[in-house]
Amino acid sequence: MLDPHESPEPYDSFLARHAPFIRVLMTIGPSPISAEFLERLPVLELIVATSAGLNHIDLPACWSRGIVVTNASLAFAEDVADCAVGLLIDVLRRISAADRFVRGRLWPVKENYPLGFKLGGKRVGIVGLGSIGSEVAKRLLAFGCTIAYTSRNKKQSVSFPFYANVRDLAANSDVLVLCCALTKETYHMINKDVMVALGKDGVIINVGRGSLINEKELVQCLVGGDMGGAGLDVYENEPNVPKELFGLDNVVLSPHCAVMTPESFEA
Repeated sequence: MLDPHESPEPYDSFLARHAPFIRVLMTIGPSPISAEFLERLPVLELIVATSAGLNHIDLPACWSRGIVVTNASLAFAEDVADCAVGLLIDVLRRISAADRFVRGRLWPVKENYPLGFKLGGKRVGIVGLGSIGSEVAKRLLAFGCTIAYTSRNKKQSVSFPFYANVRDLAANSDVLVLCCALTKETYHMINKDVMVALGKDGVIINVGRGSLINEKELVQCLVGGDMGGAGLDVYENEPNVPKELFGLDNVVLSPHCAVMTPESFEA
């Protein structure tokens, strides 16, 4: 194991000295792996990513060299799915907002707290029915939700309705849960048209990547009352979150921590 951060040698010198012998590269978190960086590792055969997403790795450059890339989505799938369902319940039942209501000592003053919404019976559209999306579906079926999905390909192993594009999925859903990878094709796939199709009571949960959503248009729809709410674990410009969201009780925010459990790291 070669760790440049534990060596007193300057990084570039350390890498140049070991590069002719490095066959496996392990990336910790979203460290960018560009084509230029890969050129410095002439005998590289394998990249082991410790993240679920791979948008920080230049995959075409890897494919052109025959470099195999792995990710950790199976290890993280259950915990990320738990977080997605937790965010959804929180948005619908206004749990975080209710906590603020009580802590702010508003209960004795206002008495009545706004109604929440039932999870059971909701039509949930899952964007990306991979390992994480499948775990989300399993959990929401137990709550009595109906599931549909869009993905790169129709899954022959499931009977859920499949939609070829996300707008059609949104038009037939009460909730969208985003679990897919960020690619050139999925960048800003959730735009105003999709949000309008989802409807004024619609909810978006994002445990994928922030740039799956056009964040500016999401803020506009939420502030303008054109959507029912959102539960967000990821953002376009982390750790910066649009300040317009801070005052909205129908929005639940978490700091990109869906995978952050001791159990997932052990896995």
